[in-house]
Amino acid sequence: MHTSQRVSEHRRRLYAAGLRPVQIWVPDARRPGFAEECRRQSRSLRADPAEREAIRVAEDLGAWTGR
Repeated sequence: MHTSQRVSEHRRRLYAAGLRPVQIWVPDARRPGFAEECRRQSRSLRADPAEREAIRVAEDLGAWTGR
C-alpha cells in the first residue's frame, strides 16, 4: 500500500470517529532570538498582579489530585 493510500485510510477513520484536521501556528523555538524574546516578555510581566494570580492558579491546578 502506498503512503498516500495509508494516509487517506487513516484520515477516513479519523473522520468516521468524528474528528477533523486543523492547522495551528506556533512560535518557532529554533528561530534566532527566540529565547531572548521569551526572557523579555517574562520580565515585562514580573510585577503584573494579573500574572501573579495566573501563576498562582496554575500552581494550584498543578497540585490538584482530583480527590
